[in-house]
Amino acid sequence: MKRSCCLAAVCCALLSLAACGSGSDDKVVDVAFIGSTDAMFDTSQRLAPVGQEIRAATSEGLVAMDEFGEVVPALAERWIVTEDGLSYIFRLRDSQWADGTPMTGQNVRNEMQRNLRALRGTSLGLDLAKISEIIPMTGRVVEIRLDSPMPQFLQLLAQPELGLRRSGQGTGPMKLQRVDDVALLDPLPPEARGMPADENWESRVRQVRVNAYAAPDAVEAFNNGDADIVMNGTLASLPLADTGPLSRGTVRLDGALGLFGLQVVNENGLLGDPVRREAIAMAIDRSSLLAPFNIGGWVPTTRIVAPDLPGDQGAIGERWADMSLEQRQAEAARRLGPAARTPGGASLAISLPAGPGSDLLYRELARDLAAVGIRLVRAKQGQKADLALVDRLARYADARWFLNQFNCTLKRGVCSAQADALIREADRTRDALQTAALLAEAEAELTAANAFIPLGAPIRWSLVRGNVDGFSENRWGLHPLFPMALRPM
Repeated sequence: MKRSCCLAAVCCALLSLAACGSGSDDKVVDVAFIGSTDAMFDTSQRLAPVGQEIRAATSEGLVAMDEFGEVVPALAERWIVTEDGLSYIFRLRDSQWADGTPMTGQNVRNEMQRNLRALRGTSLGLDLAKISEIIPMTGRVVEIRLDSPMPQFLQLLAQPELGLRRSGQGTGPMKLQRVDDVALLDPLPPEARGMPADENWESRVRQVRVNAYAAPDAVEAFNNGDADIVMNGTLASLPLADTGPLSRGTVRLDGALGLFGLQVVNENGLLGDPVRREAIAMAIDRSSLLAPFNIGGWVPTTRIVAPDLPGDQGAIGERWADMSLEQRQAEAARRLGPAARTPGGASLAISLPAGPGSDLLYRELARDLAAVGIRLVRAKQGQKADLALVDRLARYADARWFLNQFNCTLKRGVCSAQADALIREADRTRDALQTAALLAEAEAELTAANAFIPLGAPIRWSLVRGNVDGFSENRWGLHPLFPMALRPM
């Protein structure tokens, strides 16, 4: 993927939306991140998006992701993968921890194991379950052994939560200073990271200053020239970004991979039967769901696992492909039967994040369910809901990630113990075709349970000025801060 750029002529055409340069000088890149200050400075292993960005900037793992979403060396300067795909052997940089201790295979192993323990009980912990052993070897070499091959393992290993810290301190590539509620990030010189010195380093880099905002305030900061970039926009806040013709080059949409749909969180009453849960899923007109948002290229789906992933055998297809919307809604009304014909009609409460995009989505969903006799209501904060919006980015491109999001141990809603058992069996299987078949069977089990109502891919958007380099759209929706600190060559 080539780096995107904004021509000066386009930038000038955008003056009605925002000034071409921010109020900060050329020594600082100002980032307005949609999120909370507490999450930005979170030191745990369960991070919100803004915490992930700060962790990735200050605590490298063995590998990292660049602005294009590609895996690049970090603490490991190189690695080899054995022919059977079961062993990854990493050669570490000649580097030190923040406290001056030399980095070795042994202490890297210790910090990796600390991370794995802290992630137990999370979906990311389930993703990492294939790791069977971490072995320190001579000097600066560490080996990771897997129970079964995982072609996307390096992508998983590049996740921000797997950044290594010793005594709570990472090794860069940036140094964090907190000033009130602002994160100031300065790139560390190469020699501080075990690399050859660069005598021109200071002239090649600039500080990145991160503020956490509510979505309307982040957009206002951008429009006022107080921010060079807005990050972590979701569908809930999309109407705040002008997606019209004048915004071209400023509003940037990631072709994100992940889950966007409705989790069944109450399996009693109307949703107590998988047949009725399927009826709710059938009633939704996905083809027009995002029409009010004025974006193109969004592909709806009825599948839990994103279509066309590597290794997909095509055993699972789109549901109800031979039925029109009218036929689906008629069948849904029939299945709901007496429940939808009670005085005043049946109702379902849905939990949605605050924001004008959620208001539009609610309107579309309410219209579709009204067509089958169901009244959809918004659950207030703290109120028990029947359905909850899931808007989550994938960590890697494999069916395992999608299926692990519904593991019964996570207690997120309706689940399938049989699907979990099939995934565990797939984790132990070393034959790629058999693994794919087991994961397809697990998806079929979850689909039959109607634990989740898929809608399509998640939406992620950013606002980016033309003077910001080091930003590129990518399918993971993560935009590392370190490349933004490098001045254009």
